[in-house]
Amino acid sequence: MPKKVGKFITFEGIEGSGKSTQLDHLMDHLSKFVPLGEIRHTKEPGGTPLGDRVRETLLDPHLHISPVAELFLYEAIRTEHVEQVIKPALAKGMWVLCDRFSDATVAYQGYGRGLPIDFIIQLNQVATGGVEPDLTLLLDCSEDVGLGRAFQRANSKGGRHLDRLEQEAKTFHHRVRQGYLKLAQQNPGRFIVIDAARDEEIVAQDMISKINHHYPLENLKKAGSR
Repeated sequence: MPKKVGKFITFEGIEGSGKSTQLDHLMDHLSKFVPLGEIRHTKEPGGTPLGDRVRETLLDPHLHISPVAELFLYEAIRTEHVEQVIKPALAKGMWVLCDRFSDATVAYQGYGRGLPIDFIIQLNQVATGGVEPDLTLLLDCSEDVGLGRAFQRANSKGGRHLDRLEQEAKTFHHRVRQGYLKLAQQNPGRFIVIDAARDEEIVAQDMISKINHHYPLENLKKAGSR
């Protein structure tokens, strides 16, 4: 039987872009062709016990965290995430679907916060040990659409407070979005930009169609051969 070759697919986008929702759609679709035991769903910040604890700190709306401290917190838990979750899963030939990864740090802490991009890229390389996504899906929408969804989501959950990033000014989210689009332009072989302002089901269909051009999922067999 051929050796299983795992794929590492990341989902990126501003707040309210629908990353988590579309990741779930892809996971459901992929499970038709790959056993669920061969798919790993993870996220950043988070993914490990340490990551989950630091996530609460990073998103706490009552805390002020300096941009540099924020950057190092993200990189610290990414190191743990890669070593404990991502590398072992890929070594087993699993498909790893990750809600945000190193591109998010370039977009948020680089373009959003204004920290040096080259420095962040160097830190990312150290934190990831050279692990890079095979494919990155950028769910793109305007900050008006994304923040509108974030507010709606908060209200639907009993009026919960927006998290620390969701509370940032619209100009911050605009810079983050432009940063993501620049990253996609610089890495056309890895990024797929998807119009995420549309209806959820239409976005999901478009996403799956585009992924099929890279990885014909219908050719995969549930028996586990690649």
